[in-house]
Amino acid sequence: MSDNAITLLDAVNLALARAMEDDPNVILLGEDIGINGGVFRATAGLQERFGERRVIDTPLAETMIAGLSVGLATQGMRPVAEIQFMGFIFPTFEHLIGHAARMRHRTRGRLSCPMVLRAPFGGGIHAPEHHSESTEALLAHIPGLRVVIPSSPARAYGLLLAAIRCDDPVVFLEPKRIYRASKTLVEDNGQALPLDTCFTLREGEDITLISWGASVTETLAAADQLADNGVSCEVIDVATLNPIDHDTLIASVSKTGRCVIVHEAPRHGGLGGEIAATLAEQALLSLKAPPRRVTGYDTVMPYYRNEQLYLPTTADIVLAVQETLEYA
Repeated sequence: MSDNAITLLDAVNLALARAMEDDPNVILLGEDIGINGGVFRATAGLQERFGERRVIDTPLAETMIAGLSVGLATQGMRPVAEIQFMGFIFPTFEHLIGHAARMRHRTRGRLSCPMVLRAPFGGGIHAPEHHSESTEALLAHIPGLRVVIPSSPARAYGLLLAAIRCDDPVVFLEPKRIYRASKTLVEDNGQALPLDTCFTLREGEDITLISWGASVTETLAAADQLADNGVSCEVIDVATLNPIDHDTLIASVSKTGRCVIVHEAPRHGGLGGEIAATLAEQALLSLKAPPRRVTGYDTVMPYYRNEQLYLPTTADIVLAVQETLEYA
């Protein structure tokens, strides 16, 4: 039982250990996850605890990792595969899209594919090329494939347990910018959090702020600043990006009449546009202003310290809220 405040990265490790302890069919596989404990040390100590047959170091072969996971999942195992960075996830698409996401439909329910593909994603750690992508919208577009993103240690623990116990494939994206950014108390009680559900982090009356992943940090900070000026913000963490819990978002915006959607992925084709379209379709008569987006730019993430010029800031969110509130 954990009785200490831990980081999001620690919470991932804690959830993996709990899942492996509870279910002998849960196995881990990926590059350098065993002896080295993973590039970010998310799996540190797990091979020593559970052995080489359950925490498996693989070759540098993302296609093989995904294909092996699909095969294991259809035969009764619950593999949790790690891709070192989201920028290396693209070779897995053939197996995720062509097989994992279709398995239940293809076999008319005879087989399912209870696998999890974990990957650190997003910018903010001064990484080189191919290490800072936020391409969650590509994956969330695939029917049959859940996409889950935690934004705190507690949600990382509970959502990862839920993903591992899910009978269908889940891509679990971990925002590495907040891996070690803060610590909160997480009880190792084995309790999962619900998938396919938004989390309302703060109740409010004047405007709804919608975000996920690392951008939730700046969104909450903006809500704090705005509260000092008398603006009451409702803050919602989407958490599961496919399928999206539109009911919670629509109910919130129907109450506040305004919304700002925040994500660090590029604006064009981003999930902020999908959310805005749904709100326009289903909550139009409640809207007092058009939905507004605060996003990354439609360009490749710049290198090293220039990442900070790309990522949405608290000031960007505050300005967007102020302009939305002033809309006539």
